[in-house]
This record gives sequence, C-alpha cells and structure tokens, in this order.
Amino acid sequence: MSFDPSTIRPLFPALAQEVTGRPAVFFDGPGGTQVPQMVIDAISGYLARDNANTHGAFATSQRTDATIAAAHAAMADLLGCDPDEVFFGQNMTSLTFALSRAIGRELQPGDEIVVTRLDHDANVAPWRALSERGVVIREVDIDIEDCTLDMADMAAKIGPRTKLVAVGYASNAVGTINDVRQVVEWAHQAGALVFVDAVHYAPHGPIDVKALDCDFLACSVYKFFGPHVGVIYGKREHLQRLQPYKVRPAADTAPERWMTGTQNHEGLAGVTAAIEYLASLGQLATSRREALVTAMTRIADYERSLAVQLIEGLLTIPGLTFYGIRKPERFGWRTPTVSFRLANLSPRAVGEQLAERGIFVWDGNYYALRLSERLGVEPLGGMVRVGLVHYNTAAEVDYLLEVLRKLATR
Repeated sequence: MSFDPSTIRPLFPALAQEVTGRPAVFFDGPGGTQVPQMVIDAISGYLARDNANTHGAFATSQRTDATIAAAHAAMADLLGCDPDEVFFGQNMTSLTFALSRAIGRELQPGDEIVVTRLDHDANVAPWRALSERGVVIREVDIDIEDCTLDMADMAAKIGPRTKLVAVGYASNAVGTINDVRQVVEWAHQAGALVFVDAVHYAPHGPIDVKALDCDFLACSVYKFFGPHVGVIYGKREHLQRLQPYKVRPAADTAPERWMTGTQNHEGLAGVTAAIEYLASLGQLATSRREALVTAMTRIADYERSLAVQLIEGLLTIPGLTFYGIRKPERFGWRTPTVSFRLANLSPRAVGEQLAERGIFVWDGNYYALRLSERLGVEPLGGMVRVGLVHYNTAAEVDYLLEVLRKLATR
C-alpha cells in the first residue's frame, strides 16, 4: 500500500507553522526531526504524573521503573534485539565516547582501529582518542565521484591487528548507505568487532541487528521523531564482558551498568511513544516488531520516490554541483538526504535565502569533517544539505526546486 503523508502531517504540531504566510518546509531532518503530538503528550504526562527516581517503594518510582523497561522493550523491537542489549544515554556521541573508553581498556599499543572518511565525527573522534594508548587508527577512503566507500580500501585496511571497525550505516552528509553486512563479515573474519553508526539511517529504513551481526549499533531518537536520547545496542556477551566506567553502587549487570547516573526519564517515555508512532504506520501486523519493519519499509519506498523527484530536479539546475549517488537505479543505496553547492552563492547564503522563503535546510559540514575536507569544500563553507523524511511532500520538493532555480540564475 502506498504511503500518503497527508494522513500523518496533522499529527505533527510543528508542521503547522508558517513563514511569511507560507507553511514552513522542514528539510532539516538529518539534524533532528519534528515530533508527533503523542510524543509530546508522553513526555509531559510523565512529568505530570510519574516524575521520580528509580527503585523506590512508592508508586511514582515504580511507574518510572516501568517507563524505563517499556523504553528498552520498544527499542529492542525497533532494532530486532533483546531489551537487555540496549542502553540509553545523553546522546550517541557521549555514549560512543563511553564505550570507546571501555573497549580501550582491552587494547594494546599497535592494535588497530579502522574508521572512514564518510562518517560523522562522532564515529571517528571517540576511536581516534584511543591513539593516546598507542592504538593505530586506519582510515578508509571514498570514491569522490559518488561519495561511496572504497570497499577495496576497506578490505585492505582490515588486517590481523584490527580490533574494531567503525562504520556508518548511512552518511548524514550525502545519504550513502554502506554495505554494512559485508564490512561485518570482513571484520569478523579478522577477529575484529564492528561498531555501526545508524543515527542517520534509523529514520529511513528497517534495522535488524541480528541479521547484520554487528557487535554494536548506535542511533539517536531525536532523528526518528522522538526526544533527545541516545541509544546503543550491544551483543549481550560484550556488554557483560567489557568494563564500563561507573559509580560503585550502580548495578553490575547489563544494561544498567552502561547507563550512568539518573537517566532522562521523561525522554524515555518519549522514546516509547516515538516507536509506537512508527509502529502505527505498519498495517495488519501481528507484533510490534513486524509493524515496525512494515512501517519502515513503507517509509523507505515513499522517500525513494521523493528522492528521485528531488535529485532529478537538482541535476537540471545550472551551476549546481551535486555530491553523492545520483542514478535512480542505485537509490537503494542512499537515503533521501542530498548535498550540493551553487556556483554563485555560498552554502550559508543559500541557506539564508531559503530560510527567508520558509524552507529549512542545513549548510556546512554537518560534523562529517573528513568528507568535507576530502571533497575540497571545507574551506568554502561546506555544502547545502536537504534532508527529506516521510512527513515531507512532493509539493514541498517542487517549491524548493523552484526557489533554487531562481537563486541559481540571479
């Protein structure tokens, strides 16, 4: 069944905003999506009725414990794992730094970690920090023609000294979806762990960590219609074996041993609501997991149609330089996130001109620093990024293209 965004747009209060008399166009999703009313209600409802710390004998504390357990169960359904294989924290970046320190305890000088030029720096800097312990960091290059990973270089960089490969599921800058399953296979053949950054991919398609066989996978709920909460999945044996930095009275069993301090309980209420929202888009499902897979597959199909419309239109604009996969037959290997430059305007100037017309986009490097450097655009202000999600429409894409054509010929 085809997806109709008009059925869900009224659920998102932010989408009713106007700029200069026109509905605002939210193409800023890769930096954080808008949220449905049910997420807002869950967060405010927790604060109104259940606000307490954990493990007390009284009612609100017990309801908080239930809120936390529900969030673990919901995330497990989204990712295809067990609830005790998921832990939460402030954001993906903070959690990755914490995990990298724990993994670093097991590494020796000369051990190697593989990172890529395509990744957000949150999946690079935490691993590079281990060079202080004598760990060698190896970086996989890209093909600048379509901003895809050089898989031959990936295979060559993984060797007998490799202890971990850090790879993105999809690029937050140019939308490329990586062949994560192949990377996992190569890494495991070498005896290495794999850490997958799925922050950008999570809003755009189904995730099955068991099928991927990755050791860790990170995402952020505010990128898929929820509050600012970070998430990491880890195989149970790793979460129990590794030694996290924590306070002594805290539980020493997973996942609690990884969740330092008091959590964002109202945020965790919002996590469950965001996942319930996504599950509501799956139809005739017998379980929440099945509903989520169905929903995310429908979302991916709809967004691919928008990506075709957007990219075909961008490629007709004079003076526009496009970065990333551009052939429709390869769109199964990209998300509907695109980056480009106009010859006559800086990325910030384009962003400002679009903002005046009610179109919200990002400019810069979006923390994909090594990609921006590799493409030679970092000294030039980076790129303009347009990120579509399932609440966007074909009419909004047409409006963007109309404005960009005018800007390009000024």
